[in-house]
Amino acid sequence: MDNSSGVGVLDKAALVLGALEQGPTTLAGLVQSTGLARPTAHRLAVALEHHRLVGRDLQGRFVLGPRLVELAAAAGEDRLLATAGPILARLRDITGESAQLYRRQGDVRICVAAAERPSGLRDTIPVGAQLTMNAGSAAQVLLAWDDPDRIQAGLASASFSAVALNTVRRRGWAQSVGEREPGVASVSAPVRAPAGKVLAAVSVSGPIERLTRQPGRLHAPAVIAAAEHLSEVLRRAAVSEG
Repeated sequence: MDNSSGVGVLDKAALVLGALEQGPTTLAGLVQSTGLARPTAHRLAVALEHHRLVGRDLQGRFVLGPRLVELAAAAGEDRLLATAGPILARLRDITGESAQLYRRQGDVRICVAAAERPSGLRDTIPVGAQLTMNAGSAAQVLLAWDDPDRIQAGLASASFSAVALNTVRRRGWAQSVGEREPGVASVSAPVRAPAGKVLAAVSVSGPIERLTRQPGRLHAPAVIAAAEHLSEVLRRAAVSEG
């Protein structure tokens, strides 16, 4: 099979990135694995390093760069958003409550997709809304599996405790009752990347009168199923692309 695209410099850059996929590599290793001339391999690796597509480890060997991680995350987010609509709509129909998908961005969480109840009292959270990371079941989910240092920093101003996050990790979902907003309850579960990292939180929310003070008893199974469905879509996409 001819892997040439007809654009020589891009084909050679792809050879370099493909070689680095196997792990940290010296310049000599790059030359050997790509078949490129030493000056060409060096020039391409340094140029890719300038664009953060290539980096260096502590021994000075070439490695895949952080820009690739950022691009992969963006691709995963696009795929997540493209898939989320029907899954959130089904979750709304099953539970009878508004459904949302949240992603963390710095010190806030953003509603990146939603399916609202068609009628009646709604806990409307528009797409693009920025909510606190200090309260609410989605905030608990987005923080519970984070790095220990970020968990500790988040708990400093949070309405929930370390014990609550331990419970979230143990049972795989979170609930809140009047935590973010008086009279509102919610249930959330994590959406995971193929490698296991929590990418987002799926939630249902509504008035305590409907969700009760134990909303997880009513809706945790449906919320978990929706989150796992989204996670499975991402896994299947990663396998097909691999």
